[in-house]
Amino acid sequence: MPSYQAPLADIRFLLQDVLDIGQLSALPTYEDATPEMLLSVLEEAGRVCEEVLFPLNQVGDQEGCRLENGVVHTPSGFPEAYRRYREGGWTAMTGDPAFGGQGLPHITRYVLDEMLCSANLSFSMYPELGYGAERLLHLWGDEELKRRFLPKLVDGTWGGTMCLTEAHAGTDLGIIRTQAVPAGDGAYQVTGTKIFISAGDHDLTENIVHLVLAKLPDAPAGTRGISLFLVPKFLPTEEGEPGTANGVTCGSLEHKMGIKGNATCVLNFENARGWLVGEPHKGMRAMFTMMNGARLGVGMQGIGLAEVSRQNAVAYARERLQGRALTGPANSEGEADPIIVHPDVRRMLLTMNAYVEGMRALAYWVGIQLDVEHRHPDAERRAEAADLVALMTPVVKAFGTDVGYEVTNLGLQCYGGHGYIREYGMEQYVRDARIAQIYEGTNGVQAMDLLGRKVPDGGGRLVKRFFAVAQPDVERALKGDAALPRELAGPLAAAFKVLQDTTMSVMGRAMKDPNEVGAAAVDYLRLFGLVATGWMWLRMVAVAERKLAAGEGDRAQLVAKQHTARFFVTKLLPQAHAFAAAINAGAAPVMEPETF
Repeated sequence: MPSYQAPLADIRFLLQDVLDIGQLSALPTYEDATPEMLLSVLEEAGRVCEEVLFPLNQVGDQEGCRLENGVVHTPSGFPEAYRRYREGGWTAMTGDPAFGGQGLPHITRYVLDEMLCSANLSFSMYPELGYGAERLLHLWGDEELKRRFLPKLVDGTWGGTMCLTEAHAGTDLGIIRTQAVPAGDGAYQVTGTKIFISAGDHDLTENIVHLVLAKLPDAPAGTRGISLFLVPKFLPTEEGEPGTANGVTCGSLEHKMGIKGNATCVLNFENARGWLVGEPHKGMRAMFTMMNGARLGVGMQGIGLAEVSRQNAVAYARERLQGRALTGPANSEGEADPIIVHPDVRRMLLTMNAYVEGMRALAYWVGIQLDVEHRHPDAERRAEAADLVALMTPVVKAFGTDVGYEVTNLGLQCYGGHGYIREYGMEQYVRDARIAQIYEGTNGVQAMDLLGRKVPDGGGRLVKRFFAVAQPDVERALKGDAALPRELAGPLAAAFKVLQDTTMSVMGRAMKDPNEVGAAAVDYLRLFGLVATGWMWLRMVAVAERKLAAGEGDRAQLVAKQHTARFFVTKLLPQAHAFAAAINAGAAPVMEPETF
């Protein structure tokens, strides 16, 4: 049986010492959000994840969901766990106080997301989709829709979904066939079939608010003709309670490789009553509010699964006795040494450490930028933060989930044959992690978004913002400023230059051949993710060295940061040069027409 302990010490180190979460209490409406208060909330969240949700993770995988007589049943224990989760106020944590929310900073949601995904990814998707629907409706819904639906979404009594994909229309949403016809009273009749709908139907909430992409009769072709509609499972009464059933049914449940405890549905809409959200034919603009938030959330899924796999791999490597250390017995009283003494096992464990802790820092930094974007009183500072969030969203989603899948595979590998056996739990993390590279826009799509849209946007404004924020740390370290490790700054500075030079070269080639962007995109995102993670490691080890010099903090934790940073810079960051070489090879090796 696997185990999980919320990484509260690392969370505290990042939020309090590295990323200065205290800055948020200076923002309007966050005055009471002191570091002590936020960390106290997250400590309790960790307890809920450990004690309530984690014990149900393997149960959900083994039982899955059931569709019986038109009713979807979640795994044993899920309804009770959701009731406790909702009554604990966790669905309302970052909601608008005007609708019953607690108004906490967004960063707390992303930290909670990580712990939820470590503890029970399948369960986490139910409340998180409700949160996404809440955010979209808060930004784009009219006052009447907000009044009728937001309080129930905030308190978790009602859930939410995002209904985009159709059997013939995945990434290419411009060709969806779901139709919405005016009903004559301000509402619409929505008809069509959506597939791959996470949390599409279940027994955890009284009602489910579906946010559905559809086309009006006069819609122009392509994505410019897509509108967004709110379609509830049950039509609300005047008192705000679930009323008569709407024309929404679950046609079937998908049988999946992983996340089996989450109900992934085929949903049939048959003249279902719905209401327009936002303006006609501008549904994609509104839906991207939910999609971009979901993409950051999916990045946290990769990090969360990597964390729990890492924890179990380290524990197993300390206990499993196999062979002797190359330098002689390390456990002279035993018949063999623990496998943690073997260099290749240590390589795997350090790779897991370096990626998990580095990506966690990067994702939390983006979460804080999201709060700055929404709350800072200075318009220029808000614009800067918005650019950074937009630039880093595909990086957090794709790099976080690529790394998450890699780390869960390494965790399984540390167990050897036992990792392949279900009862040890490691193979579930691999299966669950795989979907994160696919949904909310495949990682190839994220890479195209980064290199094809975000990098050239505004003449390179977004990427210039990133370098303007990150490079000063590297330059100070190169100059030998106190507490900034110069031995790490040299390789990181070289990687920064590689990223800058590669960005310029691929953009130049793309002006002549657009295939250059497509051929380079995935390698470019990986290069960007490595460099950004390296910057986070520089910041973390700088804090660690300052605290060690002052005799502060947990010495074992801080020394581990030093060692892991050194491993990242010397063993993982050199991949940046290989990715740059592949990018600079151009599109020709990929696009040769006679290959297939």
